[in-house]
Amino acid sequence: MSGDVQLVEDLVARFPILEDSYSAHVFNEDGVLPHVFFWDFVQDVVNSFVLQDPDAVDWRSVLVFLEDQLCKGIPEVNEVICTSFLWYLPHCGDPGYGLVAHLGPAMTCKFQEIRPRG
Repeated sequence: MSGDVQLVEDLVARFPILEDSYSAHVFNEDGVLPHVFFWDFVQDVVNSFVLQDPDAVDWRSVLVFLEDQLCKGIPEVNEVICTSFLWYLPHCGDPGYGLVAHLGPAMTCKFQEIRPRG
């Protein structure tokens, strides 16, 4: 199994609230497409942050999980986190941009590399 697919499966195992979204994704895509899955996942995380919904995915724990994954240095995992999570976070002035201030050190560094203007 490729590292990026393993990332999605580990993410869903760690956050069971994502199981329905994952199942729908696998059904619709006829398999796991990590970058496509992450598009919806980013929206879920940002909405959780903005709405502070206790029944949504725990955005704080998600950031810790992704930070840990990024620090492992697996190229295909880092690519998904950088291009399909960090890149799609809200821009300055958009609802949810404050989430960026909660990124761990490795994700902050990558975020600044790929989006130097925020």
